[in-house]
Amino acid sequence: MNVVLTVVLAVQMISALVMIGLILVQHGKGADMGAAFGSGGSGSLFGATGSANFLSRTTGIMAALFFACTLLLAYFGNAQPRTGSSVLEGAAITVPAPATTGAAQIPGTTAPAAPAAVIPAPPAPAASGAAQIPSK
Repeated sequence: MNVVLTVVLAVQMISALVMIGLILVQHGKGADMGAAFGSGGSGSLFGATGSANFLSRTTGIMAALFFACTLLLAYFGNAQPRTGSSVLEGAAITVPAPATTGAAQIPGTTAPAAPAAVIPAPPAPAASGAAQIPSK
């Protein structure tokens, strides 16, 4: 799939550059570079109307090729991957269980019992009726 994407991208770039060149060579309004090469004269290779037809048809073919490549690139960009959506979905991750104490455990022995958790008591309210202002 990666090779097809690269080929389509290369064809799109080449067709865009050829289209730019063909448009600049054509003789007409806004693209007068063609007059410098003699494409407007009747003594050219294709004749007065032959060059215009050849250049306009070739430009149209290149434009159609450019649009087709653009649609293919949009399809490849929006296509869903065939496997999972993430690399991590296919990986098996195992996490070792933490030791109950900081000491190393010897295989075949029992671990000592964990100490009971100590929960601190909330602070006692102030004895006076005055409002307490918290310190910063």
